Amino acid sequence: MTNNLYTRLLGLLPQAPVMTGAVAELHGDGTASVQLHGGGLLRVRNPFEAEQGAAVFVQDGAVIGDAPSLPLVLIEI
Repeated sequence: MTNNLYTRLLGLLPQAPVMTGAVAELHGDGTASVQLHGGGLLRVRNPFEAEQGAAVFVQDGAVIGDAPSLPLVLIEI
């Protein structure tokens, strides 16, 4: 166990969720609009230069990689 209080505090804070979506629009400033599968539209940094229509993972306001382009299945219990 560490004695650094700041490190212990950071361990208590939640990490940013990883979301999936499709690139809806590319912008000239290196950002992209991503349509999330759960609904919503985010404008995020696009360091990997994902193409329009590509399925991507988004975390902390940036595209972090390619996502598999699988169909979304919703099961209600």
